[in-house]
Amino acid sequence: MKTAFKALLLLSFLLPASMCMAQKGKRFKPKEVYKSSSLVITQITENTFEHTSFKQTNDFGNVPCNGLIVRNADEVIIFDTPTNDKTSQELIKWVNEGLRCQIKAVIPTHFHDDSAGGLKAFDEHQIPSYAYVRTIELAKVNNYVLPKNSFQDSLVLKVGAEKVVAKFFGEGHTKDNVVGYFPSEDVLFGGCLIKENKASKGYLGDANVADWSNTVEKIKNAYPHVKVVVPGHGQYGNQKLLDYTSSLFDTRMFGSKLFKNKQ
Repeated sequence: MKTAFKALLLLSFLLPASMCMAQKGKRFKPKEVYKSSSLVITQITENTFEHTSFKQTNDFGNVPCNGLIVRNADEVIIFDTPTNDKTSQELIKWVNEGLRCQIKAVIPTHFHDDSAGGLKAFDEHQIPSYAYVRTIELAKVNNYVLPKNSFQDSLVLKVGAEKVVAKFFGEGHTKDNVVGYFPSEDVLFGGCLIKENKASKGYLGDANVADWSNTVEKIKNAYPHVKVVVPGHGQYGNQKLLDYTSSLFDTRMFGSKLFKNKQ
């Protein structure tokens, strides 16, 4: 009888511990949660979703353009709009009806239309928009729809009980590119400043190639524990995307290769 009691007591201790270990061992599996001809939404962590719309270009074809949805409780914040107002309306409807969440804010990470091309749709839904001051300046010069609120260098907003950060680390893809960070899940939205693995340098018409690598290095130092990195175009990944982008635009490496070729 005593032996049976001891075995039962031991089991009562071991069972919760084993269940806890099993839960810790579970990893979230990314999954596509919405798809149409113009919009794809992929859940990449428990509370972040990549939204992908498309832009037809002369030089690069039909380009997939990424943004990020960050969720906590019944609120979301969105980094980058889809490429046009129609697809932005589609995204807003999905968030409201599919996620059953309120969109607290939208944050374009730079002034190009693959980041802010659907801003008018958010205005029509009276969703607050926030952008780095230089983004608003450049949008004004180009006669684009203007974000309603500006910030200097960095912005912290609450989404539910958590926070999201938008921060300017330096020039690269454009003079105004910021990145978004969701600390509770260590997810970074790099926008067009960050390249997918094996990507080319892409469009450089508004770029500061000389500063690009240094800007990415500052991001790496600021967020050393980032787990998921979402680029503006292409497949999301991890810290290796930061390493790849930094090396792609490292002018010191380019200089050394040029010197070797001359020899």
